[in-house]
Amino acid sequence: MSTETPTSIPAPAGGRFNPGRWLPLAGHPLSANDLRQCLRAAAAGTLGFLACKIFDWNYGVFFTVYPVLLVGLLPVFSGHIARQFVAAAMINSVEVGLIAGFFSHMPLVMTIIVFGLFFFRFRLMSRGPLLLFGVSSVISLSVMFNFASYPTTDLYDLLIGNVAATWLSVLIAALVYYWFPDADPRSPPPRVEKSIERIRHETLLGASLATLSFLVFQLMSLHDSLSAQVASILILFPMHYRGIIAAARWRVIGVILGCFFGLLVQLLLYDNFHMLLLILPLFWVGLMLGARMHVTEKVGSGIGFGAMTTVAILFGQYLQPNQDLVYTDLYRIGSVAVALLVTLAAVYIAHTVLNLFAATRFIPD
Repeated sequence: MSTETPTSIPAPAGGRFNPGRWLPLAGHPLSANDLRQCLRAAAAGTLGFLACKIFDWNYGVFFTVYPVLLVGLLPVFSGHIARQFVAAAMINSVEVGLIAGFFSHMPLVMTIIVFGLFFFRFRLMSRGPLLLFGVSSVISLSVMFNFASYPTTDLYDLLIGNVAATWLSVLIAALVYYWFPDADPRSPPPRVEKSIERIRHETLLGASLATLSFLVFQLMSLHDSLSAQVASILILFPMHYRGIIAAARWRVIGVILGCFFGLLVQLLLYDNFHMLLLILPLFWVGLMLGARMHVTEKVGSGIGFGAMTTVAILFGQYLQPNQDLVYTDLYRIGSVAVALLVTLAAVYIAHTVLNLFAATRFIPD
């Protein structure tokens, strides 16, 4: 399965409403490999969630989202994949520690450095072979810079949490691939050959918008808008205008579904929502439903993946004994919608400007 996002959503036959276009569950039987991929993604996220709650670790978002990212986006696991994921975490932690420690009082210099970091990552993503390194780096850099911007954040605790969650996610990934191996060999995704102009366009577009997201979440007090920030980053991974539009549409639907599931769990458990033994199976069900949609879509970061990461963020980061999910859910839907609208407007402007120059003009290969 490729992690490339299609540039458009297929229109329903005959111009009529097709529910499967938006909720790809019914009428799409799972293959043996698809079922195992669903089980791996749900089990990986649940194990990460269980570990962070049992040991009361901070930054539960790392421990729930990283396993879902590693196992959900990639249908295979190998030493090369594990090395990319671990290397990204180690390098990112050093970068965030140095930049936040030495340049936090110099906003302009810090922004220039951050743009350079994102530029390097999107360049690797556009070329292909180190796609996972780029994807995981962009996500973790964005989240850690957001957390590090608040004076109450213990930077050492943040960096240790990121590294610990990464190593745990690799261990969990190896474990679930051992428990639920593929029934049939998978074919590698076709390699996409891109012109140098397209690579420049994708790199500058992604780096510019990721830096804009960084600036917004640095300058504004949006500590509870983690889903909005993650959404504004995830939709950039197609790295071209039409693909980003499709990704934004899928992301909104996925976030709504994930938040709706969180509300159902809140209503079902009522005052018992803090009891781990009750939460754990329901969390697994939420991930399993999202994974079911994800493997059916076969588009990388689509509706199902959006639902999975939303559930992982809600339960991993915001589920506390003294806090329920109702306000968190409703705030999350509104903040994600606003963040995506602003991001799409900025993407259109950046795409138009880059296409004015032959050296950065996007020409589909």
